Amino acid sequence: MTEQNQGAGQVPEEFSLGPGTTGRYIVVTAPASRVEQDAEQGVTILSSVAGVSPDETSEAGEVDPEVLTNPDASVNFPDLGILVTGGVDQEKAAQIATMVEDPTNPLQAIRPERFYHPFQEEPEEEEWSGAAAQQPFEEDYIEEEPTGEGVASGAQHSRAFLEGYQAAVQNLLEKVAATDLPLLVQEVASATFHESRFTWGLQVTKAATSKLSGTGIKVAVLDTGLDLGHPDFQGRSIQSRSFIANEPVQDGNGHGTHCIGTACGPRAPFRNPGRLPSYGCASNCDIFAGKVLSNRGSGTFAQITAGMQWAINSGCQVISMSLGVPVCNRTNRGFNQGYENIARVGLQQGTLIVAAAGNNSGRPTSICGIHPDSPAAAPSILGVGALNEQLQMAPFSDAGLFPPHGAVNIAAPGGNVYSSWPRPQLSNRISGTSMATPHVAGIAALWAEANSMFRGTALGTQLLHSTRRLALPRRDVGAGLVQAP
Repeated sequence: MTEQNQGAGQVPEEFSLGPGTTGRYIVVTAPASRVEQDAEQGVTILSSVAGVSPDETSEAGEVDPEVLTNPDASVNFPDLGILVTGGVDQEKAAQIATMVEDPTNPLQAIRPERFYHPFQEEPEEEEWSGAAAQQPFEEDYIEEEPTGEGVASGAQHSRAFLEGYQAAVQNLLEKVAATDLPLLVQEVASATFHESRFTWGLQVTKAATSKLSGTGIKVAVLDTGLDLGHPDFQGRSIQSRSFIANEPVQDGNGHGTHCIGTACGPRAPFRNPGRLPSYGCASNCDIFAGKVLSNRGSGTFAQITAGMQWAINSGCQVISMSLGVPVCNRTNRGFNQGYENIARVGLQQGTLIVAAAGNNSGRPTSICGIHPDSPAAAPSILGVGALNEQLQMAPFSDAGLFPPHGAVNIAAPGGNVYSSWPRPQLSNRISGTSMATPHVAGIAALWAEANSMFRGTALGTQLLHSTRRLALPRRDVGAGLVQAP
């Protein structure tokens, strides 16, 4: 797809095509409670007034990936009340925007379709096999000398992690000088993790000691796919589908395999003999790997919507999405009603969606809000912030500056996270709100296994009620640190 220049003011600025957009528009036809009837009426109105008619209708995620990537094609998702329109010029977009303002018709919203990317902090030099291109978020990584304790020797730590660690040590030294020994003991205990058996993320979330494993629960991770031949996933129940034209589910990026590992990977040592620490939250759940981002780490709203539709109609109790718009948001511009429609349909069918808040901040000097076009901005999707190993905010983690939409609802480990990676490397440590999100998704699967009543809204409520409270602003961590049953 080619990016188109912003129009000459035919529609409001927020509806104009510009950098980062695909050239198509998203038209939302109705709230989820009235989707079926009004979706049909909405398509009829669009056809008669703006000359827009769908080239393909997606049922249960069954849609040609070629159509999803064609900038001139229109795709209808009638059960979601969404139409992604191609071939719409600025004049037609202005007509549709005018109709949206009319309460007598079923058209509810219009906004440009955007490109989406993973929310991951990356090494400057990619050493792993299968990488196709640099991702939007880059940071210098430093190779540590083996110490023989703590994390495995040769582990990589980001510059932000090392700076945070240095600050934490300085803080502890100041506590010693002040002889504040009780507080010192508490902070040392919470900031020290030995990963000889389990990752620090599994330890602080209590997933490491949970007797539950997600048995019978379906977890969908919509990302860059999965290395289907990875030895740690052999013998698992895996359903997969690619919504990227000319690319199979096989992960040529690494981000998807890492996220699936955290949410659904092995926790018991027999699952990954010789490769400790164990890193998976829901180690026995059914895995649904949806490829909605290309091997280069790029996808569109239509591709992501088709993946979400597939996961919901497949009966997944949890959907994890570590993706969004890599742009700092400092203004309150609402949220993408399309994602809200999908989330409401999902909740009605017992599916909870969790999504990454974003990596656009540079704390402490710069804090960004969740971008309004990112899935996490939708009120019915749980937005996830990232913590480092000192249980402080990761410097890159975006905040919920514009509640009730665009809120961070919960926090999880997102710094220096060890998980699976495509062969031959097999494992990797990376950081991002992308890494925090699958922690929440995997633990949601454990709660769903614990009680069959925990579905949809009830599952989200249970996650929030069971968190570990943190002495951090709610705008950053929401209810607190996610905890396993």
